[in-house]
Formats: sequence, C-alpha cells, structure tokens
Amino acid sequence: MTKRIAIATSADWPELLPEERPLLDAFHAAGLEAVPAVWTDPSIDWSAFDAVLLRSVWDYYTRHLEFTEWLGQLDKAGVLVLNETDQVRWNSDKRYLLELREQGVAIVPSQVAAGACLREVVAGLEGQQIVIKPTVSGAAYNTVRGLAGSAELDAAMTELPDDVYLVQPFLPEIQTDGEWSLLFFGGEYSHAVVKRPAAGDYRVQQMFGGESTLEEPTPAILESAKIALSAARTQPTYARVDGVVVNGRFLLMELELIEPYLFIPEHPPAADHLVSAIAAQL
Repeated sequence: MTKRIAIATSADWPELLPEERPLLDAFHAAGLEAVPAVWTDPSIDWSAFDAVLLRSVWDYYTRHLEFTEWLGQLDKAGVLVLNETDQVRWNSDKRYLLELREQGVAIVPSQVAAGACLREVVAGLEGQQIVIKPTVSGAAYNTVRGLAGSAELDAAMTELPDDVYLVQPFLPEIQTDGEWSLLFFGGEYSHAVVKRPAAGDYRVQQMFGGESTLEEPTPAILESAKIALSAARTQPTYARVDGVVVNGRFLLMELELIEPYLFIPEHPPAADHLVSAIAAQL
C-alpha cells in the first residue's frame, strides 16, 4: 500500500508555497502520496497519514499554545511527525540557543529577559546597537533594533507586548557580508545560501526586500554548522543552520527545525534530498 504523507501548511498557503510544490513531484517520483494539509483544519484525520511533514506552518508562533496542543494530538494519533514533536517543541522557543551555548556551540551573544527585567538588561547595554526579539517568533515578528539608551528604542520597547525576549547585539556583518543558511537532510549537507538585507535594512527576509544567493561555504563554516547541528537533542530529518561570520568565527543565529524555507528554487535537488531522507524513515 502506498504511504501517505501530509505536508502540513498554514491557511495562508493551503496548496503550499509555490516554491515548495516541487516536493509533491518528488514524493510522487519516490512512490509516495503527498497532499497539502492545513494544520488548523479541524476536519482532517491526521491518523489517516503515515507521516506528517511540517512545512509552511508559518503562523505557529502567533498561535503557539494551539500549535503545541496540535502536536499533542499528532502524538496521540501515533503518526510519525517530521521533525519529531519533542524536538519541535524545544526548537519553538529561542531559549534553546542558551542550551546549545552550554554545549560549546558558538552563538550570537544572547540574554533572555521578560517584564521589567527587559529594561534592566537593555540599560546595561547603553550605547550599543541591539536587537530585541521574542523567544517565540519568526520573520522578524515583534522585533526591534536600536541604540540602547536612546529615546527611539525606549519608545519602540513601550510598544512591545508583555512577553519573553531575547536581547542580542546588532551585528553589522549581516549588512556587509550577509547571513549564512546551510541546509541538511538526513544529517547530510545539501546546499547553502547567503541572505542579504535591502540597503538600509537589517532584516534578510524576502518580504522585507532581502535577497538570497546560492554560495558554497568554506570548510570552517560548514564544520561549525555541523557542530551546531550535532548539538540538537536528536538527529533531525531536515535542518537549516543560520549564522553569521564575525572576526572569522561562525556564530549561530538560529537552528531551524520547524518550518525553515528550503531555498528549493536556488537548489532544485533539495526536494529530492528531503524526500529521500523521509523515505528512509518510513
């Protein structure tokens, strides 16, 4: 009997992001049936699938409690989830970065703060350009950048909702050299891109005018990405390792194990690489 795969997506992309539709052809070529399925659709019987692949569930961080409850439903249904649900829960809160730091992974310097402590942390960084982002977030959601101690940043912080935040230094290398994203499937390196923001911006996401180009990492960058990936709790089926090189050293920004954009248009074989890694687990 043909294995059935649900490709979990959001209501904004019920038929998948156009750039990811090649996954459907790759699954078909591998003898697997794959269909897009909106994760918030209550009519879907997830137990009818042999596996659920998390893809464009890009609203998960705005509905985090609902998302984690849904993961629990998948666990009860006994369906294989890729990546594994405990790993996804762990990865959904950026405080995992501090855990990786304890394991020796070089990360962008980070402090966690909430409530009144946020202003205390920022006050201790007066005069420095910093970035503040929620620990549960994506796509620069509720993210602000500014000079610690300035009236502008103070005003921006006033507009932030009560939440837990990650406070990091702003790294100008993101604007000058770009941010690396290295893709791995089944633990094997596939390809990498460098993401650069639009002129005058610091956000590398395409929605803010950022651009991405396929580039080959140096051996040192690739090794650093592998070290970060090896520190994950379990070996993920897919992963994107994001980081920036500062003073010749690769610093981890994110270990993306939930819904990373895979840059399939930049590297079409990625669709087959991912499907092969999934087929090996079925």
